[in-house]
Amino acid sequence: MKKFITLFVAIAMVSIAAMAVIADDKGPAEIKLPASMGEITFNHAAHQGRVADCKTCHHQGEGTACRSCHGIKSDAPKAKKAFHATCKGCHKEQNGPTKCKQCHTGPKG
Repeated sequence: MKKFITLFVAIAMVSIAAMAVIADDKGPAEIKLPASMGEITFNHAAHQGRVADCKTCHHQGEGTACRSCHGIKSDAPKAKKAFHATCKGCHKEQNGPTKCKQCHTGPKG
């Protein structure tokens, strides 16, 4: 019986640790967004610390890439319009960068 309890506790601890690792995975720390004005290097990790809920940006569900709808589906606004409305709007409210070349710093795409 003692071996069974020890085994059960060990399995429970491994399961809890695995769930913590999965819950901690909030996507890549950095995302490269191609744009005609110049590629945007989006610091995903830094933005996660600034918004209360992932749905602030991922309104279709956590982990959904913007370009899976924007620029693809006819009923969704084009990616450029969605990014500028969401990102630039938030940047204005939070005193983030709002000039083109402050975000569009990479090679033109």
